[in-house]
Amino acid sequence: DHVREKDGLWAVLAWLQILASHNAPESPLVTVEAIVKTHWATYGRNYYCRYDYEGVDKPGAVAMMDAMTAATASNTGRVVGGYTVATADVFGYTDPVDGSVSLNQGIRFLMADGSRVIFRLSGTAGSGATVRMYLEKYTPPSGKLHEVCANVIGDLVAVAFELSQIVKFTGREKPTVIT
Repeated sequence: DHVREKDGLWAVLAWLQILASHNAPESPLVTVEAIVKTHWATYGRNYYCRYDYEGVDKPGAVAMMDAMTAATASNTGRVVGGYTVATADVFGYTDPVDGSVSLNQGIRFLMADGSRVIFRLSGTAGSGATVRMYLEKYTPPSGKLHEVCANVIGDLVAVAFELSQIVKFTGREKPTVIT
């Protein structure tokens, strides 16, 4: 059995196992930073960021998601801010443990270069909604691996704003939280 939605706990346990495997007794200490930098030098780096818009107007948030859903076909192949949208779709998830299927989990914009933007809506049962915007951009091992995330994904943020029209639908110029 497993516990759903416990990503943080699993991440800590995974890192403890990775550190244990790299740190033999009586050997020099290997840090998380050293492991990560070696990984980036070998495989490249995925710059990742999440923007949360909390307590937004529920009808506006639903209208934004509906507009993006309606435009998935017309957005596929579209060039926005130098990015080509290879796929725009409404995605689902199949649990690998119990096989359960969760449809309509959000809107994905998968770019031709491997970057992606995902929008998810939650908290629609109460007085407000939360819109989460996930951004990810890959940099190969030969690229700039030690940059500030916001500087690397800034152009992708602008693309996400254009694709979603989040300011128009929510009235929010900035997210509540950036992680």
